[in-house]
Amino acid sequence: MENEPLIDTALKTELSALYKAEDRHYHNLAHIEAMLALATDYRASLGDPEAVEAAIWFHDAIYDSKAKDNEARSAALAEKELVGRMDAGRLGRISAMILATATHELPRFDDAAATRDGSLFLDMDLSILGAAPDAFDAYERAVRSEYGWVEEPMWRAGRGAVLTGFLARPHIFHTQEFRQRFEPQARLNLARSLAALQKPS
Repeated sequence: MENEPLIDTALKTELSALYKAEDRHYHNLAHIEAMLALATDYRASLGDPEAVEAAIWFHDAIYDSKAKDNEARSAALAEKELVGRMDAGRLGRISAMILATATHELPRFDDAAATRDGSLFLDMDLSILGAAPDAFDAYERAVRSEYGWVEEPMWRAGRGAVLTGFLARPHIFHTQEFRQRFEPQARLNLARSLAALQKPS
């Protein structure tokens, strides 16, 4: 058991099928692959890289733009699929990371390495906010497509509140590395997007 990867080929295939659903325009396999690439970049900084990889694979496994419990359901799926592959403490950390993507506030972990892993994981999930303007704009359009059922005035109000919330934080990113790499551009992108949402239609 010890030498088997947490996310084996069978599980990757099963999860990939979920991420390939037609109604996923941003929360899809490309998003997972982008996060996995960042996890590779920062692997030396991770205490438990395999647990972070597992959290990446599962964190958007359940995604319904009309639901409010996607993170809880994704965490429950991770617990169901990964039970028996690791001890309860490790599984609990993976679950806590997934649940934290609901607010992007850092959960309380019992040790510094887990806190660091959770911080980097959440920052990887939000790295798109600090992407080049054209990539960020494509992300915004993709998220709008996922919420195609929401009427424009409601969308502008709801999305505006989300962007305002991020801009109001002292830091969008939890780690020094991501603040240096992504924070300035993220603030520019969010402010630009917010201004567009607030323009009279």
